Amino acid sequence: MRTIRKIIMVASLSLLMPLVASAQSASDVRAMSPEDRRAYMQSMSDDERSAMRQKWRSEFDALPEDEKQAIRQQRAERRDGRDRQGNRDAKRERRDAMSDEERAAAKDRRGKRSDERRARWESMSEEERANARARRDEHRGERGRHRKGKGQRGQGGQSDQPES
Repeated sequence: MRTIRKIIMVASLSLLMPLVASAQSASDVRAMSPEDRRAYMQSMSDDERSAMRQKWRSEFDALPEDEKQAIRQQRAERRDGRDRQGNRDAKRERRDAMSDEERAAAKDRRGKRSDERRARWESMSEEERANARARRDEHRGERGRHRKGKGQRGQGGQSDQPES
């Protein structure tokens, strides 16, 4: 019985080895261009993406604290160094370079994403919505602090129901 278990274990590990060898580390993916990184992530299934994120998270957690701080600092510098007006200009140029069909397709994609978000929001319970708001606020971090209270009806003294 033990030999059968060992054979099964060795066979399963031998099947997993190519997958492990092909999996890229976080530093390899960081070295990719944004377009290559996006294509790489889109080529994976949802399960593969979540497994990859968990792997990268464990790699990050295993780093010494000074290296973690250095990576966080680099990320912050990249965020702060973004030229927001330049991004708007680049988006405007891309949009102007699109044909009418491409613009219509992009508009349809945005509409579909918006409809999906709206449907997901409407299907949530009040508890789930409160959790989603909390996660959104955490995710926004410092960016969203100056907007605290805006766009959040039913909270902070505002009510969705008219006063009687």
